[in-house]
Amino acid sequence: MPRVSHAGSTAAEFSAQPGTRDGERPLVSVIVVNWNGLAYLPECLDSLAAQSYAALEVLVVENGSNDGSAKAARAVAGDAPVTVSSLAIADYGAAMRQGFLEAEGDWVVNFDIDYFSADFLRQVMATSDADLVIGSKRNPGSEDRRPLIRRVATWVFNLMLRTILGSKVSDTHGMKAFRRGLVDELAGLVVSRQDLYDTELVIRAERNGYRIVEVPVVVAEIRQAKSSLVKRVPRTVMGLIRIRRALRGQSSTPPSSA
Repeated sequence: MPRVSHAGSTAAEFSAQPGTRDGERPLVSVIVVNWNGLAYLPECLDSLAAQSYAALEVLVVENGSNDGSAKAARAVAGDAPVTVSSLAIADYGAAMRQGFLEAEGDWVVNFDIDYFSADFLRQVMATSDADLVIGSKRNPGSEDRRPLIRRVATWVFNLMLRTILGSKVSDTHGMKAFRRGLVDELAGLVVSRQDLYDTELVIRAERNGYRIVEVPVVVAEIRQAKSSLVKRVPRTVMGLIRIRRALRGQSSTPPSSA
């Protein structure tokens, strides 16, 4: 899986970060989907703790882990604006959906346990003219350090997005930030699970005319993907076809660009 480089700190700093603004909803909700990511959990939470520019809540959604990371996350949650929920059976899309429906922030950001960036949060906070901010691996300013086969897979997936769904965005996997209104309107409508929950949410946002900005990221792979590309291709194609059927009748509105 890819990640974005960042500077870390200590998990204890969470206790100094307010989860809400004077009892109001948090400014930023960060959803972290985790599957057996115990080795990455401290660095991920430390990175989020290091920021101090926004009221923050972190929702760690345990996606069927069996490595003790759920217990470790709950240990941090006792002294921090961290909430931990669990799914008994691993399903990335179902875990992400649960996080989106539980999030309360004005911005809702999705990270993976091994793909996160405090710098991306700062970019989101500096963006005033977007409803959806995508950290795109295919942005001209991005630096994609993954193996060639992974970069090719991203290109092929984007080609399928254009061919099957008529999308104009360059990347739907990875870090994204959604404004509250978009989440309230669309997150509960998404029918996709597994790998494509966030893809369908982005496509729905695009087709509903929400303003989309794509920003560059630096990406390097730090652990192997959880499923093989060969197995994912037919599943992905069928998933995109199901999204097309679900959205039949909705015209595509080109997204705004930075």
